[in-house]
Amino acid sequence: MSRRSGILEFAVLGLLRESPMHGYELRKRLNTSLGVFRAFSYGTLYPCLKTLVANGWLIEEPGSAPEDALAASLAGRRAKIVYRLTAEGKEHFEELLSHTGPDSWEDEHFAARFAFFGQTEREVRMRVLEGRRSRLEERLEKMRASLARTRERLDDYTLELQRHGMESVEREVRWLNELIESERAGRDQRRSDPESPARHDTTSGQTDGLPRHRDDFPPGPSDDTVK
Repeated sequence: MSRRSGILEFAVLGLLRESPMHGYELRKRLNTSLGVFRAFSYGTLYPCLKTLVANGWLIEEPGSAPEDALAASLAGRRAKIVYRLTAEGKEHFEELLSHTGPDSWEDEHFAARFAFFGQTEREVRMRVLEGRRSRLEERLEKMRASLARTRERLDDYTLELQRHGMESVEREVRWLNELIESERAGRDQRRSDPESPARHDTTSGQTDGLPRHRDDFPPGPSDDTVK
């Protein structure tokens, strides 16, 4: 399984954990809620759904609204298929949520992981955030070194493009620093007052304590322009 298809499967399982959906609704949620999937098409989504059904992580059910089924029958069309997460699918998704390896720090995978931080344990969130920050700091160091070597050979526009790439990475690092500090503050509060309610409910998606002056989703992938 490719990395990109793995990200899609993760996102589909996460969305269906919230509620059952039919394919069109799923695609719409992927496009609007998870911007990393804007380029995905039905031709990509439906093979993914079939794989998840074959693995026993989803089941297919006819649309629940009687009027939908009647309209489809009168029009000679099949009723919409609704996809529902199975107990095995929920268990598999929770296992995926616990993974904190290098893949979870990469641009697209991190964006998908962050979108489901409301369902993720605090310690796992911390490891993913810190791993992402380390990955970007490594990237930033390489970009600076490359720019220092090639600055004299670049025209003004290429130089500005390089600077723009660096600024994008620097901005995301600052954003990650804020998130990490907020997570630590919440953890420290729980340790000092064990009976106080958790500041972040991992099942409801509440995000008390997170910085709110930025968007709820991570900045766009920090694609460095120097490899």
